[in-house]
Amino acid sequence: WRKWHRRVSTQSTGDSYKCTPLEGMLSYQIKRYQTEADTDKQIVLNPSEIQKKEVKDMEFAVHEVYAMDVFVTPGTGKTKEYNSNTTVYRRTEEIYQLKMKASRAFYSDVCNRFTLMPFTLRAFEEETKAKMGLKECVTHELLQAYPVQQDATGQPVAQFKFTVLVVPNGNIRINGGIFDPATCKSEHKIEDKEIVELLAQSANRKTANKKKKVLCVDTTASRTLR
Repeated sequence: WRKWHRRVSTQSTGDSYKCTPLEGMLSYQIKRYQTEADTDKQIVLNPSEIQKKEVKDMEFAVHEVYAMDVFVTPGTGKTKEYNSNTTVYRRTEEIYQLKMKASRAFYSDVCNRFTLMPFTLRAFEEETKAKMGLKECVTHELLQAYPVQQDATGQPVAQFKFTVLVVPNGNIRINGGIFDPATCKSEHKIEDKEIVELLAQSANRKTANKKKKVLCVDTTASRTLR
């Protein structure tokens, strides 16, 4: 499948429930020590005008791994930054000689513990001290924030995030909660038969052939030791 198959399927599902994918949100190929900014294989369900020019077309290949991050809203799909303090950051490839001792200590800790992976300020024992070193790192773009986004009209946003392995016999979801349709009731439903059939397919990890436990019973008569 090309990525536009994925985009069309998700948009069709959203349309059935009168929802729209949130603009600019990425799903992407992942490798070790790699984030969404470090790969050309990106899926944008509702691309912004800039992303329409920058995000390249691509094909899925066997043995690739993807982080699927789906945001939908009954609103317009346009985003704005929520008025909330950001607590999740990741390291960039920028280089700058930090001036403050607290900043240098904080940044060194980030590099050693998280490399290029995202982290939260809650991961630090002394969060107040971490915030002291954070400001200079962000100012000089050594760290990039993950701001909290919301629909521009204030409508609620639902997020579904999971990891998918592309394997020869199909796709396997290796994490993320399993959605039980019985827990939610909607006045809408999916009418597209192709989408219904697609959703009926299992993407859960299938256990390999399990060895059946065999109960061995000694049928011989018990012996009495003399």
